[in-house]
Amino acid sequence: MAADHSHATLSHDAEGNVSPPEHTHPDWGTYKWVALILTVLTAMEVWIYYIPSFTKTYLFVPTLLILSAVKFTIVVMFYMHLKYDAKLFRALFVGPLTLAAFTLVGLLFLFGHLKISF
Repeated sequence: MAADHSHATLSHDAEGNVSPPEHTHPDWGTYKWVALILTVLTAMEVWIYYIPSFTKTYLFVPTLLILSAVKFTIVVMFYMHLKYDAKLFRALFVGPLTLAAFTLVGLLFLFGHLKISF
């Protein structure tokens, strides 16, 4: 992935006005790899769903949730350009995602879909 992801500095026009920096967007090759990774992850989800022996295990639901969260993160980071925006916007997405993940794991434990045996 040879895209230039550097951030531009503030620029000044002839009158001394400051214009906001513009970030560079990824090139076509980056989007191609992101699409390929999303396709592979989706194929893994479908494959896992159709394995009869795996659907009866306690790892079935957590595995699908993890793959879904990874795909969500990839889409947000690249297609919504969050990777190249301010860290505040990243925190606004990562914070609720983390809270939702902990809530889902807690509910899985509560309803018996996820067990830990020592």
